[in-house]
Amino acid sequence: MTKTISLKAQSRDGLGTGASRAIRRSSEVPGILYGGKEQPVTIKLPAKELTLAYHKGNFFSKLIELELDGKKQRVLAKDLQLNPVTDVIEHADFYRLEKGSKVKVAVPVRCINEAKSPGLKKGGVLNIVRHEVDLVCDPDAIPTHITVDLSGLNIGDSVHISAIALPDGVTPAIKNRDFTVASVAGRGAKEEDLDTPPAAAAAAAGTPGAAPAAGAAPGAAPAAGAAPAAGDKKADEKKPGGKK
Repeated sequence: MTKTISLKAQSRDGLGTGASRAIRRSSEVPGILYGGKEQPVTIKLPAKELTLAYHKGNFFSKLIELELDGKKQRVLAKDLQLNPVTDVIEHADFYRLEKGSKVKVAVPVRCINEAKSPGLKKGGVLNIVRHEVDLVCDPDAIPTHITVDLSGLNIGDSVHISAIALPDGVTPAIKNRDFTVASVAGRGAKEEDLDTPPAAAAAAAGTPGAAPAAGAAPGAAPAAGAAPAAGDKKADEKKPGGKK
């Protein structure tokens, strides 16, 4: 199940662009906490701690224990606004979780057993259609990831959500469609070509550079009636009595 991360925050009074800029200058991030039966609250968090938690990955699918003015409560991160140039976090939105409530979260997909896929061995390409899957579950039952087993998959095969084992109480947010999560695409080499030497394959195809026919000695004279090479024709022209 998902790991819980801890963050500390303080309520703030100032609103507007000027107040938000002042908070950022003090190495903090302005934000808002909403949801549940309580009113929305404007907050601020230490920029360093929030940034570290975000860069550890899967930030939006992790349960957060937010300590606000000394009171701890469980929340989920709903949105982060990043500076378009520096990627610095400029604002954060958090959602309160009530006891017994269900949440919708995007959980990352992890593929295993690539070496056991015949299609990938033949030159196929793994196509991860969904890098994340939206799931509905209890906040305490959020999976860290869902696993796609590639064992036995050949070129053209797909793995649908119905074939993936989900924990008890966890269901896909999309309920009316058995959507594809991953597939093996592309075209593999023919099995007979894998063991055929390049020279033999070229000879069979009649391509330039093919190996000489069996029994033909290196440097053997051309067959009778064959046209002389360009160099031989010029040599004949220089012989006495030869036509010019």
